[in-house]
Amino acid sequence: MKMITAMVQPFMLNKVTDALEAMENFPGMTVVEARGFGRKQSPQEQRAPHYDPFHPKARIEIVAPDELVESIINTLVAHAHTGNDGDGKVFVWDVETAVRVQTGERDEAAL
Repeated sequence: MKMITAMVQPFMLNKVTDALEAMENFPGMTVVEARGFGRKQSPQEQRAPHYDPFHPKARIEIVAPDELVESIINTLVAHAHTGNDGDGKVFVWDVETAVRVQTGERDEAAL
């Protein structure tokens, strides 16, 4: 199992969600409003009074079986892409254990 975390532009969230929900066996996701910035900031912004370097993002979290990870990543990238700065990033790491609170099911059965 893997945890996939994607940071995307908030206005792209509906498009990304529709594409993910259309995937066969998609396990579901959590979305959190977030704020952040990358390595590229314009000098004009940095000099502006009351400059806030943080930009709104939607953070998508998905725990998925290994066999779905590449297709989920490809879907995220394809549907969150605008070609502009700040499109976002996707991170993937291992998940050791998952437990469904309601039933006690563990690992992939919990998804």
